[in-house]
Amino acid sequence: MHKSRLINLTIIILTIITGLLSRKISFIPFFIGDLLWAFMMYYIIRLILVKSEIIRVFIISLIISFSVEFSQLYQADWINNIRHTLLGRLILGQGFLWSDLLAYTAGCILAMILHKYYILKLERQNNK
Repeated sequence: MHKSRLINLTIIILTIITGLLSRKISFIPFFIGDLLWAFMMYYIIRLILVKSEIIRVFIISLIISFSVEFSQLYQADWINNIRHTLLGRLILGQGFLWSDLLAYTAGCILAMILHKYYILKLERQNNK
């Protein structure tokens, strides 16, 4: 496995654990889970498109995050049945909130900034 893919996979796993814990600890604001969901989405896309430009991964992850949120406006029985399962609730969410779009945007920006910092740090180390 390519080193950057392993790093991305590790970030994804740690983000999932942190996101699940954020829902169990009452003093953590609820939007943190949404922020982490989008953060994770960035690294899932980065895992798939490991050599893509940062801005491309950012845009794709933001589009997916927004699409999932807007899909919550669709309330057919079949998709609501999926949303009532644990996995469905974690992936698809339950109800549309405009504030979630802000949390997703913040999560993708945070992921992009951290990734860019990591790449720059690696480039500096390789140039020495």
